[in-house]
Amino acid sequence: MKLIISSVSGEPIYEQIKSQIRSVIMSGELTAGEALPSLRKLAKELRVSVLTVTRAYNELADEGLVENVQGKGTFVMERGNELMKERARERIMDKLREVSIEAKAADISLLDLLGMFEKAYREQS
Repeated sequence: MKLIISSVSGEPIYEQIKSQIRSVIMSGELTAGEALPSLRKLAKELRVSVLTVTRAYNELADEGLVENVQGKGTFVMERGNELMKERARERIMDKLREVSIEAKAADISLLDLLGMFEKAYREQS
């Protein structure tokens, strides 16, 4: 797993770590039961604070993507995990609310918005 951190992106480093690990897990590149790099190892590799990596790992655990096992490390959870699905639904709903606000402000109809969403969804196949 290769992570790329940008100090000029404006996005906090822990968020960059979290989103890249989330993508790797959701794509299946990392499978259930696989260990993530240790906090110290990843921090050294990325040249960031251990606390930064700890925050990313803890937030991934809160989302149900990984499990922190005291003294052993951080491991990928099953993709079918209900907590992971529920957290994903919550994140998606938050984003949909933001998009809905923008669409209404731009006077874009629900039908047009649904068409845009369908197009974006199909582009990911």
